[in-house]
Amino acid sequence: MNKLLGKLAGTLLALTLSTVLAAAQSKITIAVGGGACLCYLPTVLAKQLGEYDKAGLAVELVDLKGGSDALKAVLGGSADVVSGYFDHCVNIAAKKQEMQAFVVYDRYPGLVLVVSPKHTAEINSIKDLAGKKVGVSAPGSSTDFFLKYLLKKNGLDPAGTAVIGVGLGATAVAAMEQGQIDAAVMLDPSVTVLQGSHADLKILSDTRTQHDTLAVFGGEYPGGALYSTTAWVNGHEKEVQALTNAIMATLAWIHSHSAEDIMAKMPEELVGKNKEQYLAALKNTIPMYSETGKMDPKGAEAVLAVFSEGSPEVAKAGIDVTKTYTNKYVDQAKKTTGSAK
Repeated sequence: MNKLLGKLAGTLLALTLSTVLAAAQSKITIAVGGGACLCYLPTVLAKQLGEYDKAGLAVELVDLKGGSDALKAVLGGSADVVSGYFDHCVNIAAKKQEMQAFVVYDRYPGLVLVVSPKHTAEINSIKDLAGKKVGVSAPGSSTDFFLKYLLKKNGLDPAGTAVIGVGLGATAVAAMEQGQIDAAVMLDPSVTVLQGSHADLKILSDTRTQHDTLAVFGGEYPGGALYSTTAWVNGHEKEVQALTNAIMATLAWIHSHSAEDIMAKMPEELVGKNKEQYLAALKNTIPMYSETGKMDPKGAEAVLAVFSEGSPEVAKAGIDVTKTYTNKYVDQAKKTTGSAK
């Protein structure tokens, strides 16, 4: 009888503790601009590794079609934080809306302008995209910004090219293979998937490496980050620090494990049936992930310069780019963990 009572007491204590812990966790909704894209992997992997839980957060990831949709979710109040490209923070500052990135997980954007296998013969350069249909994840997303920048840089009027939203995953690959679009701005694993089926795949611009990023932008160009409205960041410092800690721990885990280890932790539905292709894409992408979590001020300035060139609205706005990001939470995370990086 005493043993039974002891077991019951133990069970009740465990239930009480789990209830208390659940109540103590802050609930955070993160809108992801396309969960299947490897550019957002650190956000998903952090949940798979339990890093959000360790940081005292109950995080819900909401997978959306593109970064612009994730941004709308936060501005509309259905999500707290965006996992998306930092350039949105700069672009929206021109509209007098304050957004702030607080931890960067992509050193490079990883954006690739690819020609549809069905249209390889007639498209040999970016200038050949005049009057063509080009796919992006969603209009107004970073893929769209990148396309417009490249078109203008090559002397084309962006308005002369039709922009089609095709998502980032299987829908984008299908649109390319069926020739529904002439080209697309894509990210891995989709680029590697296409290359696996089409050895002669034509790439017009590639920012998956430092060399290519410097060639396109003239400097390093930050990609994915966690960001929210400046008001939310300032009003939820505890949660922002916890999110930063979780992403920092995840980045450290990524850079201390193999691509095979990382793939094993990812959800099956994101890895897909062709594990070899996913693994190849992941190996291509790992160098893109930040080791520090910090925003490089020169990188932020490069984003502003690119947008100022492509958007008269941004050029005239007099944006103070230092207000669109903060490194204080990353710095605090390093003090707490004793990281030397």
